[in-house]
Amino acid sequence: MVQRVNYRRRLSYNTKSNRVRISKTPGGNLRYLHVKKPAKGPRCGDCGLALSGIPALRPREYTRLNKSQKS
Repeated sequence: MVQRVNYRRRLSYNTKSNRVRISKTPGGNLRYLHVKKPAKGPRCGDCGLALSGIPALRPREYTRLNKSQKS
């Protein structure tokens, strides 16, 4: 029989911000792992192409980079 899995956060709807994948623990149980959204990265204002040399990260993750990695 299939093992049931529950969300691990309070949000109980299948939305874009609540994506999960199933992972098996060392004890043999199945768990939901919440997946972060993929980053699009900064784009050119004129043509819309991705800016080369700048990594595509989620907005909060840019705070961990130093200035030479951001420009």
